[in-house]
Amino acid sequence: MNKIVADAQAAIEGIEHGMTLMLGGFGLCGIPENCISALNEKGISNLTCISNNAGVDDFGLGLLLQKKQIKKMISSYVGENDEFERQMLSGELEVDLIPQGSLAERCRAGGAGIPAFFTPAGFGTEVAEGKEVREFNGKPHILESALTADFAIVKAWKGDRNGNLIYKGTARNFNPPMAMAGRITIAEVDELVEPGELDPNFIHTPGIFVQRIFQGKNYEKRIEQRTVRSRN
Repeated sequence: MNKIVADAQAAIEGIEHGMTLMLGGFGLCGIPENCISALNEKGISNLTCISNNAGVDDFGLGLLLQKKQIKKMISSYVGENDEFERQMLSGELEVDLIPQGSLAERCRAGGAGIPAFFTPAGFGTEVAEGKEVREFNGKPHILESALTADFAIVKAWKGDRNGNLIYKGTARNFNPPMAMAGRITIAEVDELVEPGELDPNFIHTPGIFVQRIFQGKNYEKRIEQRTVRSRN
C-alpha cells in the first residue's frame, strides 16, 4: 500500500482545532520539524500536545507556544523553553508534568492496547494526587492511564512507501511508542526508499502503524546547547 503524501501540508490534513497530538522527539533531537512548521503556518489551535518537552523558544513546539496554539502540554520536562515556563507559571497553559519513564510507558501502553498500569514513580508527590494506590511487594504504586492521540507525528531517518521506519541513534527516543499510539500516524523521514530496500531486521516501526509518510526537507537539526572545547 502506497502511503506517501506530497509534503507536510498534505500530511497534516484533517488535524483540527482542539485535537490531541503526540509529537516525537527529545529536546530538539528527532522532532518532526516539517510538520510542526506546517501546523504553525496553518494556525491550528487549542491543541493538547503530548511530547517530552516543548523544544526551545523559537524552534520546535516553541513555535506553537509563541502563537498560543497549544492549550495543554503533557510532558516530563519544561527544559530550555522560557516561554513554556512563563505560560505554565502564569496559568495561561495547562501542564501535566509526569515522570519521564511514566510518560514513555503511558505512550507504549496506549499503543499496546493496555488501558492502565501501576508504577511506583511519583508516589508521595503531586503526581499521585487523585490516583488509585495499591501495594505490591510491600511498595506503594499509583495507577497511571495509557495515552493515545488523534494524530501521532514522528520523525524517522529512513522509511519506505509502506510506512516501515528506521530511526537513527538517539533520535529514536519517544518516536517508536508514539507511532503506535496515534489513531492516525504521520511519519516524516530524511530518506524515502522503495519497499524491500530496508533490512527487515532493523525496522523499528512496522508500516502497519503508519498511515502517512513523506520525505522532509530543509532540516535544521539544531542543537539545544552547543558547547565547544577551548583550544590550548
